[in-house]
Amino acid sequence: MKSARKNDTGDVGSDLSEQIKAATKDNHVRAENTQLMLSYQKGQITLPQYKVLLCSLYEIYKVLEEELDRNSSHPAVAPIYFPQELARLESLERDLEHFFGSDWRKRVIVPAATHRYEQRLRKIGRESPELLVAHAYTRYLGDLSGGQVLGKITQKSLGLSSKEGLSFFSFPGVSSPNRFKQLYRSRMNSIELTEEQRKAALQEAVDAFELNIQVFDDLQKMLSITAQPADQSESKTSVFPSSPIMQFTVGLCVALTTLGVGMYAL
Repeated sequence: MKSARKNDTGDVGSDLSEQIKAATKDNHVRAENTQLMLSYQKGQITLPQYKVLLCSLYEIYKVLEEELDRNSSHPAVAPIYFPQELARLESLERDLEHFFGSDWRKRVIVPAATHRYEQRLRKIGRESPELLVAHAYTRYLGDLSGGQVLGKITQKSLGLSSKEGLSFFSFPGVSSPNRFKQLYRSRMNSIELTEEQRKAALQEAVDAFELNIQVFDDLQKMLSITAQPADQSESKTSVFPSSPIMQFTVGLCVALTTLGVGMYAL
């Protein structure tokens, strides 16, 4: 069967990593200019929001890494399978235990958008493992690229005196992020995909961004309807804003925003 890697794909060349970047370029611009994205980049994040964010990231990475582990020998997954260097689950567990205590698993709350992401990852893990490369690339390399910056923004915004609770942003197994990203892209570009599979992988990356943008827009409408924002004077020892609808709104807002920030740093 003919490989799409050998076809002329225009100015961006035949590298899958470059094709994904080109295919999602417009989506990057649109998402970067949503109100939610701009808010996070300005450092407008509270401790309750960050706690909810960690919950969502934990659930997403739990599924992503389970699917990558299960499909680690798949020809489209094996080349970009770096659990020692990239796995985020243990880091997130440490952060959650730091903020929530030893019973943190009983206190994890995530919005519907997180469950939809989980369902999508489960589906492609079962039916089309080669599409996991689109999620692994945008997720891991995005976090690796923006980790230090986001970590500093979060630490400053929350007024944290140490890096405890910020393990998610640290990659101790990667001594040089730039060199590792070059290696990762090289491995990713070596994956042999049929034309149909390559088109599907590009579409998967586009769909991931589009889903985020659609939720941004829907959430903004929800925020305008629910009227009042969370009480900024709320004690930092509180886990979530008091209003149930604001628990959902704030959690969804921050989770999607930070997930997006990582992707844009690719």
